[in-house]
Amino acid sequence: MAGMSGRRHPARRVLLGVLLALVLAVVIYVSDYYRADRTALASLENPDPAVAVRMEKGRIVFAPEEPEAGLIFYPGGKVEYTAYAPLMEKLAQEGVLCVLLKMPLNLAVLNGAAADGIPAEFPEVDVWAVGGHSLGGVMAADYAAKHTENVDAVVLLAAYATADLSHSGLRVLSVYGTEDGVMDAETYEKHRPNLPEDLTEVVIEGGCHAGFGSYGPQRGDGVPTVSAAEQQTVTAEAIRALLTA
Repeated sequence: MAGMSGRRHPARRVLLGVLLALVLAVVIYVSDYYRADRTALASLENPDPAVAVRMEKGRIVFAPEEPEAGLIFYPGGKVEYTAYAPLMEKLAQEGVLCVLLKMPLNLAVLNGAAADGIPAEFPEVDVWAVGGHSLGGVMAADYAAKHTENVDAVVLLAAYATADLSHSGLRVLSVYGTEDGVMDAETYEKHRPNLPEDLTEVVIEGGCHAGFGSYGPQRGDGVPTVSAAEQQTVTAEAIRALLTA
């Protein structure tokens, strides 16, 4: 019996070592994310006087004085949610109330239902969209497909829909840049049948994957020929047009 117990100990040590290695790998993975740059922080610290910015638990609200529509936004995977503050500020300047969601470990896939209940908190807003960037857009589309009674539109920024929205009755906007080196074009086309025939598609000449946020260059991305500010301005105008049509 003593011999058998002794033989078990090495196996336990190996198992413990494997578990520790997995934990370490997860910690390293979630710690390696894109952080908001100074431009993003400026939108939070010194926003347009016409935009009220409220930092609340798990989200940031960008509210114009008289909102015409609302957008609930899912950030991209492994991107600090505050990096999208400049885009949200531009939208609020255009009359769109924005709710920017904070995700566990910067991964929207860990809280796909984060939009639950938000439209009811703002009864002054009649038209609502859910949207997101990259992985956040995928999760926003999935949420919309399950809650068509609560939202009117979907906004995909360098993203695609794995959920079927083709007959949802929702308005859908897809925006991406010609220099995007992260979003796989074949995957985008593969999932295009999930989008409605009256899809609004905006292709930003010279835009890249990271240009929708303010967090600097992204690994694997293309080289943009327009600034992030220009890309975000075009995006904000397209979103407003979708929601106020």
